[in-house]
Amino acid sequence: MTRVAPAGSGPTPERTDRSRNDGIRTDKNRPGRRGPGNRPSVLLSKAGVTAMLALAALYTLLPMLWLVLSSTKSRQDLFATNGFAPGKDFALVDNLKYLFEVDNGIFLRWLLNTVLYAGVGSLLATVFSVAAGYAFDKLNFPGKEKLFSFVLLGVMVPGTAMAIPLYLIAAKAGLVNTFWGVFIPGLVFPFGVYLARVFSASYIPNEVLEAARVDGAGEFRTFCRIALPMIAPGFVTIFLFQFTQIWNSFFLPLVMLSDKDLFPVNLGLYVWYSSALSQGHPQDYLLAIVGSLVSVVPLVVLFLMLQRFWKSGMTAGAVK
Repeated sequence: MTRVAPAGSGPTPERTDRSRNDGIRTDKNRPGRRGPGNRPSVLLSKAGVTAMLALAALYTLLPMLWLVLSSTKSRQDLFATNGFAPGKDFALVDNLKYLFEVDNGIFLRWLLNTVLYAGVGSLLATVFSVAAGYAFDKLNFPGKEKLFSFVLLGVMVPGTAMAIPLYLIAAKAGLVNTFWGVFIPGLVFPFGVYLARVFSASYIPNEVLEAARVDGAGEFRTFCRIALPMIAPGFVTIFLFQFTQIWNSFFLPLVMLSDKDLFPVNLGLYVWYSSALSQGHPQDYLLAIVGSLVSVVPLVVLFLMLQRFWKSGMTAGAVK
């Protein structure tokens, strides 16, 4: 007579073998293992990413290295030696002296014009952008989102496409070939308004503004005393963006100005470079090179001075 093991009396040999087999994982089923068809791309590997970053660094640094080395050469060495080789004589001091003395110091005039266009213009543009972004984020008024859609439309339109319409408007207003014809367009910065709204939402809690209003502070005082200090990293970030954009502006001054005393530094360097190519003046070619090196220095100094504010502003809201 066959005995039947009662239920729950213990594992049978078949069950034991099955559970033992289930608990064994093969290499194919282990997490983190990649099959032959799932290997990472060479470009996405550590070596590939490092190589791409090295190429990007070379692409950025090689023109700057050529500019620095060429600025230290005399006019004869500039055309007689390789661009990445040092010259026989270190002529940087003489080149700088000649740069600031030629045409009664016209380069210094261009540099001061650019400081006014970019420095004062970007500061005012940043104040307007931060105020507008704060209003779009914290205040309620009719048609707010529709107006903000027009701001975003302004972000998508390139600045070069607006140069001719701005010239026609300036011609009607009598601002062509004047300081204001270049200065006033720099006060409008739609991308800064967009950034300011993002920074306002990240940095300024609504509870703080409500507490200020309960204490009797008006909207203007709340913005100046509470919101503006809290959004300082965003203010610096927007200022740097607009300063760089105005400092590097070329097409609008080219269209708007004909008086050399009103030129920004970029347009003046273009005049020297064009003169070297069209009229065969090698000294103007050297002036354009040394002037390009000098025009980069204020941007580098400004970024180094405001670096910590800019870094914190760029990472705003990243972990919110």
